Amino acid sequence: MSGRGLDHDGAIAREGALDRVPAAFGAVVDAARARIAQTFGGARLHSAYLYGSIPRGTAVPGTSDLDLLLALHDEPTDADRADADLIEAALDRAFPQIDGTGIQLASTRNLLSDIERHDGGFFVACLCTPLLGDDLAVRLPRYRPTSLLARETNGDLALMLADWRTRAAEAATDGERRALSRRVARRIVRTGFTLIMPRWGGWTSDLDESAELFGRYYRARAPQMRIAAATGRTPSAAPAVLGMLIDDLAPWLAAEYTAVHGEKASRS
Repeated sequence: MSGRGLDHDGAIAREGALDRVPAAFGAVVDAARARIAQTFGGARLHSAYLYGSIPRGTAVPGTSDLDLLLALHDEPTDADRADADLIEAALDRAFPQIDGTGIQLASTRNLLSDIERHDGGFFVACLCTPLLGDDLAVRLPRYRPTSLLARETNGDLALMLADWRTRAAEAATDGERRALSRRVARRIVRTGFTLIMPRWGGWTSDLDESAELFGRYYRARAPQMRIAAATGRTPSAAPAVLGMLIDDLAPWLAAEYTAVHGEKASRS
């Protein structure tokens, strides 16, 4: 892998692996694998994946969360979501080294569809580490840091602004504001990075590196993006931070993204 997250042929390299999981999280991953297999079995589950800092090897005990994707044979149902919620709760109770568990559900049909080729498909092929079942990546293309990939992965930021503002207005506790700031900040940093990704010519999921690379191309917005990266790692309950992210940086970023890469294809 090159220093820009690419393979020798210039395609984006898969960023995680089971042998990179830090020792402190080994038991967490083993328990997640066992609970998923026991709950979903072969009838519902096609494959399961880890993503985020744990398979990248950068997770910090007590700070990092456990992120999982379950690819199901059929479209997820309410019963599937309820079972995933039970797994999340059980893992959260059992392992203090993780700051929450998040399980995404999707069907294999959706992940392999043409409309998801540069979004859900890219996510599986490059950002997810196989945990159970047959790896869907073998049925997906190699990805490169193009404007098409940028548009289809993060070209919908504008659609999130109204919901973020509503959630910020309704947040009644510091815990709720911290959770929202973390989610918003991480999405903003990812979007900021993919805005400049084709010009830089590589891939990274590291928040600080993403912010610094963004700042090379947008110096006036660099301080705000550094705050976003810091908030993504250490969430803030300060209304001023949420206000800056949601009401200033995000709207500007959404408009600039559309100007540079165009609008994301409709999923309807």
